[in-house]
Amino acid sequence: MSEQDLIDFGIWREMDEDLSTEEAKQEALAASQRAIAELSEEDVEVEWVRTDVLEDTDGDTDCAYCHYRAPSEEAIAEHSERAGLPVTELTRLDDQFDRNDLE
Repeated sequence: MSEQDLIDFGIWREMDEDLSTEEAKQEALAASQRAIAELSEEDVEVEWVRTDVLEDTDGDTDCAYCHYRAPSEEAIAEHSERAGLPVTELTRLDDQFDRNDLE
């Protein structure tokens, strides 16, 4: 599969546990990377781009917004299931811009 065949997805994850500890972050990352490796062995390419851990007004960090690239929504769902990570909402990302786009 070529880089061009991958679609950017945004995943909202409402987690069962607080993600503020380094241990929790590392556990989630390790589970994700294991699932990516398993899928790769089956010729399904999934790429993790980044994750933002979100804090609510009470200071709890039990939500994350993740950016992944994959060939389909099904590949993202399979990755999440294998990693044991919830998918609260899954959307395709249309376009991206950042501060480097300011003129």
